[in-house]
Amino acid sequence: MAESHVQHKLLGMMKRRIPTVIAVVLLLAIWEAWVRLGHVPSTMIAAPSEIAQATVETWPTLWPATEVTLLEGTVGFLFAVTCGILIGILLYCSRIADAALFPLLSAAQTMPLISIAPLFLIWFGFEISGKIVIVAVFGLFPIAVQTVRGLEAVPQFYSDVALTCGATRAWTLWHVKLRVAARQIYGGIRVSAAYIFATATTAEYLGARKGLGIWLQAAYNSFRTPLIFSATLVIIVITGILMCLVNLSERMLLGPVGEDEDPDAGQ
Repeated sequence: MAESHVQHKLLGMMKRRIPTVIAVVLLLAIWEAWVRLGHVPSTMIAAPSEIAQATVETWPTLWPATEVTLLEGTVGFLFAVTCGILIGILLYCSRIADAALFPLLSAAQTMPLISIAPLFLIWFGFEISGKIVIVAVFGLFPIAVQTVRGLEAVPQFYSDVALTCGATRAWTLWHVKLRVAARQIYGGIRVSAAYIFATATTAEYLGARKGLGIWLQAAYNSFRTPLIFSATLVIIVITGILMCLVNLSERMLLGPVGEDEDPDAGQ
């Protein structure tokens, strides 16, 4: 019974992924044909085969650059998750903190990265620590907002039951409300994860010693278009891996999404 259930889920997953795989293959085939048959200069746009070849040939130097961006993005993301959840809890618990901090968080997110990157260069120089701070600052806002919204959306009866059973308000917040709001909090974490490495790369491009941003800058200055696509491909791949890890951690901590549904909801 359990084996058939697992097979059914795997088949369902494959059916959902097949259209995506077909779409990607068709897109790459059309792209390759357009570049080859149209004799498009490689300095304008590279064919997928050229991008793959350039990635393999330059991997010994591309990977060290990727490691730097991975470090900056991963550490910054962990800080963003931790600080975002804590700030969200603070905003939920304190109206004064909400009135004081939420406008500042909103203002921080409206500022373009290119306008504040020079300040971080002055404060931190070209060191990795400055990029980590930038990533954390730009990544915590959606997590904090979704934490607040998730906590506010928790039905009151959860707190009433816990308090009636003798739980303190602090225990109810950490063990009941946050557990119920966890799905929505993970929504903010996914939003943040989607652009973490892009933010790190952009920060490097504006000023750093090494990383994918410097790699992109060198490729652009030498008009080596395939290398630009190679770095872009790496950013997409590592972002996809991070998103998968976020989804895996959600599943391990909270279980499948369907388990949160009320079995009596349809009755």
